Amino acid sequence: MNPSRPHKPSPRLTRDTYPGTLVVGGGVIGLAVGWALALRGEPVTVLERGKAGREASWAAAGMLAPITEVAFQEDTNLALGLDSLARYPNFVARLQAATGLHVDFRTEGALQMALTADDSARLAEVYGYQRARGLAVEPLTPAQAQALEPGLSGYVAAAYLCRQDHQVDPRKLTAALGAALAQSGGQVLENTPVERFVLEPGKPPAVELGGNLAGEVWPARRVLLAAGAWSGLVAGLPDHLRPPVRPVKGQMLALRMPEPHPLTRFLRVVRVPEIYLAPKSDGRLIVGATVEEMGFDREVTAGGLYELLKGAWEALPGAYDLPVVETWTGFRPGSRDNAPILGESGFPGLYMATGHHRNGILTTPATAYHLSRLMLDGLASDLLNKFSPQRFNRPRAS
Repeated sequence: MNPSRPHKPSPRLTRDTYPGTLVVGGGVIGLAVGWALALRGEPVTVLERGKAGREASWAAAGMLAPITEVAFQEDTNLALGLDSLARYPNFVARLQAATGLHVDFRTEGALQMALTADDSARLAEVYGYQRARGLAVEPLTPAQAQALEPGLSGYVAAAYLCRQDHQVDPRKLTAALGAALAQSGGQVLENTPVERFVLEPGKPPAVELGGNLAGEVWPARRVLLAAGAWSGLVAGLPDHLRPPVRPVKGQMLALRMPEPHPLTRFLRVVRVPEIYLAPKSDGRLIVGATVEEMGFDREVTAGGLYELLKGAWEALPGAYDLPVVETWTGFRPGSRDNAPILGESGFPGLYMATGHHRNGILTTPATAYHLSRLMLDGLASDLLNKFSPQRFNRPRAS
């Protein structure tokens, strides 16, 4: 996928053409896979029920942190995260070269920090797990951590630096992916919900549309379901194919960092128990995120904001005086086993890319690479096979 190499643009899709691929969902995952397909000359239309990139992609902090976010017993997720992180520099370079849009890809690394003895002990266990898997993490003294980030609390009990973990601005990334897809010949139809799938044996997959195209049924050689937390709610999927995806609510806020005062400004992502702080180049300091099993509840709550602000203040005392510029919620697509759902669904021509939970932004390049190869070339990597949707398939009802 080299944008500097001449390619033949994919033909524009309309209701009167027989499309190659329909992508259900216009977040970063759907847009990135669509771009990868379009660069191969595949006709692609992304169908988005609202505005592209305005759900989980818009809400995310953009941390590319498979190492500092590593979870015990989730080695397969770690492998996918590391694979995707390794692809990110080239992915960003191609994307920015193709569109001229910058995505605030930052490589200062991430700092894990504990403020109490109990948290220090838990962080030491995580460090042992990281070291056992050969991950590059450096233990720091409190003084070394405060030298890196002068605004840190004076009560640092333990700290670890991961130089390999990076970050990106998801809102800028989404805009760039949409532009790249359009430039490559694909298209995004916003405010065009998919009301149901039409899956008939021996026929290509199809979708029935809503909105201005209500009642129209579009078939396609391939359909990719990439609707995030809504992936399991589209009608027409038989129970044995329906992905077990649920919304995991996260509340977040943004503070405005002054320039250039070091005591109220971070350069790196800083993680303390329960929260993280992700500085952006435009001066925002993203503070997140709660993890709540509340369905599609969009309310920003006093309790949620209190926990975020308390954690920010404990890590960065100068945050007390920083203005709050935005609060919001988002819905991570969580799967039954907390792993992404990637690959062939079990119905010919229907593919899935959902269930990324906290790591949708991180795993975007890997998802686009592996899914596009599978969809166009029939090549399923060993890594991709570990996330097959068919691991959940229930027997058909008799």
